[in-house]
Amino acid sequence: MEPKVFGLYPVNEVAVHDQSLQKYINLTSGLNLHGGGKYSKSPTGKNISTIERLLNNMMRSEKWTGKKYSAYRVLREAFEIIAAKTKENPIQILINAIENAAPREEVTRLKYGGVAVPKAVDVSPSRRVSVALRNIAIGATNASFKSKKPIANCLADELMLASRNEGGSFAVNKKDEVERISASAR
Repeated sequence: MEPKVFGLYPVNEVAVHDQSLQKYINLTSGLNLHGGGKYSKSPTGKNISTIERLLNNMMRSEKWTGKKYSAYRVLREAFEIIAAKTKENPIQILINAIENAAPREEVTRLKYGGVAVPKAVDVSPSRRVSVALRNIAIGATNASFKSKKPIANCLADELMLASRNEGGSFAVNKKDEVERISASAR
């Protein structure tokens, strides 16, 4: 019996193309999507399912704070919309979106004698996944704010745009902006 998310989408046929992210994108640990914090003591949180991490990031804004079942319902509806529009596995679309929205470089500030100097640094793979998931969730909630469009449609659109690496995606735009700033700080 192969594991399926929401009982519909198999995870065995999903491929992660970015080798640095393979270890940090976890689709096999518990398809329950409600771990209850049992991996909270893990330093990287990489034991948590990536889909559950997206759910947890959806609960960050004021309207969705602490509403796990609502976020669960929104994600299920978004996956149904993606499956209907693209005729592909929505989990593969999610993985492609994470790969395209994950920044490779960031800027940090170094202090030299009281002067802060920006310096470009490489981003660790675990942080790349975390930033990509956060930006996808923020893009979906921002798109649905003061809009008649439901958040499930906004999340589906954000995931599809990010998986195609298009500029209409908030997460891809944010990644491009961070990488452009870090290129100027080299």
